[in-house]
Amino acid sequence: MTATGYAWAVMQGLVNGLTVTDVIAEPNDLPADGARDILLVGMDSRTDAQGNPLSEEMLAKLRAGVSDGALNTDTLILVHIPNDGKKAVAISLPRDSYVDIPGFGKHKINSAYARAKLAARDELQQQGVTDSRELELRSNQEGAKTLIKTVEELTGATIDNYAAINLLGFYDITQAIGGVDVCLNKAVDDSYSGAKFNAGPQTISGFQALAFVRQRHGLLRGDLDRVVRQQVFMAGLARKVLSAGTLADPARLNGLINAVQKSVVVNQGWDLIGFAQQLQGLSGGQIQFDTIPVVNPEYDTVEDGQAVQVDPQEVRQFVQQLNGVQPSKGSAPAPDAGEITVDVLNASGVTGLAGQVAESLVQQGFVQGEVDNATARSTTVVQVPAGQEKAGEKVADAIGGAEVATDSSVPAGHVRVLLAPDYSPDDSTSGVAQPAMQPQAPPVAQQPPTQEPPITAQGVTCVN
Repeated sequence: MTATGYAWAVMQGLVNGLTVTDVIAEPNDLPADGARDILLVGMDSRTDAQGNPLSEEMLAKLRAGVSDGALNTDTLILVHIPNDGKKAVAISLPRDSYVDIPGFGKHKINSAYARAKLAARDELQQQGVTDSRELELRSNQEGAKTLIKTVEELTGATIDNYAAINLLGFYDITQAIGGVDVCLNKAVDDSYSGAKFNAGPQTISGFQALAFVRQRHGLLRGDLDRVVRQQVFMAGLARKVLSAGTLADPARLNGLINAVQKSVVVNQGWDLIGFAQQLQGLSGGQIQFDTIPVVNPEYDTVEDGQAVQVDPQEVRQFVQQLNGVQPSKGSAPAPDAGEITVDVLNASGVTGLAGQVAESLVQQGFVQGEVDNATARSTTVVQVPAGQEKAGEKVADAIGGAEVATDSSVPAGHVRVLLAPDYSPDDSTSGVAQPAMQPQAPPVAQQPPTQEPPITAQGVTCVN
């Protein structure tokens, strides 16, 4: 009884002290579609949740630099939680995704909030509003509303709740819970973000945590690798918060609540106590992270420089399938072989196998894509973007049979073949002479990555 009463008092204190904003028209405790969709936003803000400017000392610690005047949303994660609260899927939206922003045309998604906020502020000033706090409050609300609409149009989801965290939050929250466990494949030293870490597992907090999630210079895939960094950080954060070491420690729990109150803004009307009760049985392994499919990570735009090209239809299908909902139209029909680009990666350790299979596919009318080595694996698989299973089946048939699986890292219009030691070339389908096969040195890692286990909050995943 004492523990329950204390927990109730703690939750009431958290809820009563949070900053709220009116950006969701009609919050629903149990969404009618059977699942709650929450938009989590990381703000490039140099103020706290109440709009108070951060001190020069804190800005220096955070390596935030001088603001350029725009309030960009550098982290965007769509969290899908069924009403039964048994599982959560967190889907990252790369900040440079080139999308339609309602009322502003096509731009990078991280500018949606800033564009709408600046436009609203100008309009309010023209209407005679002069109070700086009112201008900030109302223009921020319009920025959040436009961002929510942008995400809804891109993903097909209906946003039920909204939560935003600022730069200070990464510093304070990780300090409060005693750090977050992460792991890096290689050591990094980036002067832009201040990220300087050794390879291997480690615990980070404070300014190190912010540097970890902000680094993109020096990473193999730039912003896409930063998205993965943010996912493993969020997984580690969830694991730490769900642990008894945090929830059963009054001092640590109070520190966490104080940090959240200073740095987090949520939508008005969100029943957070009911939400916490709904998730009381959630464990780390039931929180999974993924990223929307990307067409071209280095897409040149007319106005906004280089951006990440995405296909909204493909993104909607991906979100539906990841959430366990099959698209009503099913998988797209298989295109002609000449419209399918096939990337063949050799993970078998057999010299010349990828080239042989690629040549066979070209003779059957497919377009040759990347031919290279990949990280060793035990089974052959044909990977496709969500909704393109028929194209994958067509390629699988052409190589003599293989499992077909969806993978968000496969570009649209491509099919990726990962050859493992279990693959046996079929003379009847190849149409080419079989070269002698000799064992080769262990294959090297190749980008884009091969199929990997999903990131969850159950263990620590090593990343770039």
